[in-house]
Amino acid sequence: MKPIPFGFRQIDYLLAVAETGSTAAAARLTNVSQPSISVAIAQFEAHFGAPLFLRLPGQGMQPTPFGRDRIAKLRALRAEAGTLFDCEGETAQQLRLGVFSTLGPRYVPMLMRHFTKANPGASIRLVEGDIAALAQSVLAGELDIALVYDAGLPAGLEVCELAQIPPRAVLPPDHRLAGQTSIDLRDLAEDPLILIGLPHSRGYFLSLFQIAGARPAIAYETASIEMLRALVANGHGVGLLATELPYDQTYDGRRVIDRPLSGTLPPSRVVLIRAARFDSTPAMTSFIAMAEDLI
Repeated sequence: MKPIPFGFRQIDYLLAVAETGSTAAAARLTNVSQPSISVAIAQFEAHFGAPLFLRLPGQGMQPTPFGRDRIAKLRALRAEAGTLFDCEGETAQQLRLGVFSTLGPRYVPMLMRHFTKANPGASIRLVEGDIAALAQSVLAGELDIALVYDAGLPAGLEVCELAQIPPRAVLPPDHRLAGQTSIDLRDLAEDPLILIGLPHSRGYFLSLFQIAGARPAIAYETASIEMLRALVANGHGVGLLATELPYDQTYDGRRVIDRPLSGTLPPSRVVLIRAARFDSTPAMTSFIAMAEDLI
C-alpha cells in the first residue's frame, strides 16, 4: 500500500489557511507557530507541483483554481476521517446544508425537525445564500447539499427534484383582478410590479412576462418574500412568487391574496443538489430521502 505523504495535522494547517486567508490567522486557529503553517503549505505545493494559494499584498492568501479543487477534496477527506474516529458512536451525523433564502422558511425548519427526530444526535449546520454561491460551495465541498431552485446550475452537480411550483400572482384583496380564478400576465402588467430581485429569480419572473408577450413596469425590487407581500398589501403594486404560502397575513397585519397564472408557463423546480464527485454520506442520503417524502 502506498503511504500517505501527509498527516491530518498538516491537512488541518492547510484547511485553516483556506478558511482564514492568512498563515498568521491559521497559526492562531491551530495553536502553532506561523513558520509551521508556511512549511506545511510549501510541502503540499512541492508535492502537487503547483501553487495552492495566490499571495496577494493586502488581501492575504486566496486559493488558486487548482488549490480550490485540492482543498475541497482534503476537506471531504478530513470530514470523513473525523466521522470514522468519532468515539461517540456511528449514529452521530453532521449535515452541512445550504438554503436559498426564499425557500428556507417554507421548507427547511420542517425538514430539520424530521431529520433530527429520525437521527438522534445528528446536527445540521445551516448556510443561507443565493443559488450561484450555494452551488459553488457544494462543488467545493464546503456544503454537503443545498436546497435551491433549478435555475442556472453549473455542471458537476447531482440534482434531485422535490417539487414543481407553478408561479402565482400576489394581489391586495381589493384588486380589480381579485375575483378571477386565474390571472393573465398581460392584465397584471398594467400594474406596478414588485419583483424578487435575487439572481436567477429576477430572470425567471421576467421571462414569464416575455412568454406572455407582456412588458412589466417594475416599481420596486426586493430580496425578501415578506417585503414583497407587505408592499403589495399596502397598495404599492402587484407581485409574483414561486413559493406557495399557507397564510395571507403580512407582518404589518394587512392581507394579500394569491392566484395562479393562466396559460402554459414553466414552473419553478425545487431541488436538492450535491457534488457528483463526492460520495454521499449517511446523513446526506437520509436527508434527501426524507425530503423526497415530505415535499
